[in-house]
Amino acid sequence: MAEKVISLTLEGKAKLEAELAELKSTKREEIAEKIKVARSYGDLSENSEYDEAKNEQAIVEARIAKLEATLKNAVIVEDEAAQKVDEDRIRLGTHITVLDVETGEKMDYDIVSSIEADPMNGKISDDSPLGSAVLGKKSGETVEVEAPIGILKYEILSVEK
Repeated sequence: MAEKVISLTLEGKAKLEAELAELKSTKREEIAEKIKVARSYGDLSENSEYDEAKNEQAIVEARIAKLEATLKNAVIVEDEAAQKVDEDRIRLGTHITVLDVETGEKMDYDIVSSIEADPMNGKISDDSPLGSAVLGKKSGETVEVEAPIGILKYEILSVEK
């Protein structure tokens, strides 16, 4: 079965690569040391420190495998977007400023993949309600977003690469 292609920004790819490097080097060494110390306590059948270290090791190894698979199937959006997409339109890697038509509040967002999303820091996924509503739109357009509290209207004030 073919793996799913994952779109990432250059910044998102760099963060995933840094996390992978940290897990493979520092974190693996820390866990190996914990296991070594726990083994020195004797009987492993009733050794909670050993069990905890082995569980932590399994979690880290699973994360490493997931990161490696993600990076293997990653496509950098800036590279393909520059060739295929109108520069004025919103896409992954675009920074936007929107105005909530009802409240008058201005908000800035970076449109990123779901892997990179961090709404508390202004990075919204292209799969989110607002992210999917603005994809392909231009500055000056208004979009309606279906939310649990009802339909929200946003005017796109600016679009920057």
